[in-house]
Amino acid sequence: MKERIEQGLAALGLTPPPEAAAQLAQYGTMLLEQNQVMNLTAITEPDQVVDLHFLDCAALLTIGEDFKNKTLIDVGTGAGFPGMPLKILEPSLNVTLLDSLGKRVTWLESVCEALSLDKVTCLHARGEEQAHQEGFRDSFDFAVSRAVASLELLSELCLPYVKVGGKFLAMKSVDSGDEVDRASRAIAKLGGRLLPRVDYEIPGTGVTHRVVVVEKVSPTPKGYPRRWARMQKSPL
Repeated sequence: MKERIEQGLAALGLTPPPEAAAQLAQYGTMLLEQNQVMNLTAITEPDQVVDLHFLDCAALLTIGEDFKNKTLIDVGTGAGFPGMPLKILEPSLNVTLLDSLGKRVTWLESVCEALSLDKVTCLHARGEEQAHQEGFRDSFDFAVSRAVASLELLSELCLPYVKVGGKFLAMKSVDSGDEVDRASRAIAKLGGRLLPRVDYEIPGTGVTHRVVVVEKVSPTPKGYPRRWARMQKSPL
């Protein structure tokens, strides 16, 4: 995995720390081992883990945002994507990995320990509840999500975490145009403003994905995010 990671990062034009490729390879090994006893990923081939997880996440570092010494929360991180690869590739990031499943959070803590990562908080919480807590609301430079949910729901979950002037980065497919259009009203209501979306190709795969970029221009009104059931029943 390490050699494929190095080749892919070079193809993306990234120059990460010398230890990053080895750390990502170790993370990939731990992911595939743990996946035998816990449902972490449907991708089980090492090369595809590199391409469709690591390099896909790494592409966020190529879209023109400055991540150095910033704070970032990964809402619904699952097996750590995209927050963990971003932390490994940009060690100055202060990262919070938030997930509602305690077993996943415990495993992520073990990965951080094995890779000797600092400035990473693995948080077991529901995204729609934690966003109302002091120190989390309107507090992060970046919120990121690779979760499989509509942009309307993701925006309500994630934008409350972002400070004014910060960004919400949603990883989506290139056929998400209609979804983005539908979410524009919700984004405005939550204090956000859509910026030009960025499409990128994962090296060596021919696969193109998209980052939807939302700038936080005003504080999110009180009361958002709502309870998850309410959000699903009545999207903004």
